[in-house]
Amino acid sequence: MLVHCFEEVVTTLRSACVRHYGDRLVTVGVFGSVGRGTPGPWSDVDALIIAHGLGRGRGRRLRDFDAVEAALSGVLADVAGRGCDTTVSPVFKTPAEAAAGSLLFLDMIDDLRLLYDRDGFFRTHLDGFAVRLRRLGARRIRRDGTWHWDLKPDYRPGEVFEL
Repeated sequence: MLVHCFEEVVTTLRSACVRHYGDRLVTVGVFGSVGRGTPGPWSDVDALIIAHGLGRGRGRRLRDFDAVEAALSGVLADVAGRGCDTTVSPVFKTPAEAAAGSLLFLDMIDDLRLLYDRDGFFRTHLDGFAVRLRRLGARRIRRDGTWHWDLKPDYRPGEVFEL
């Protein structure tokens, strides 16, 4: 039942983003526990939104996202009544910002669930990032329910490398 509640939120998130951002929308995905399919009752929905024409600064981007949150309000109230008290935590990127990369994308290698990805934009970017990580020998080390990345196991002090 819990996973079903999150699916309702994710489905509504996708349609609300497509409606609100229209032709500006490039990618919508969820990551973290919802992307992995392992949400708990109080998990948030970590969302990646890549769109053209996003304002400068997080405040402007959040105000632009208000319309999406309004579209989500009904489903969020409904699932909260069924024991799934969640919120949506968006991360906003323009296509240029996404192409420049982010350490946040490390955890999306395994955990991102793409809901919308025009012309495979972000999938292509993420696949290229995964190839670069493999070349470095990078690995995600899991221990006691958490993980960290060892980006270059054979790193020597002073060595410079790029992701």
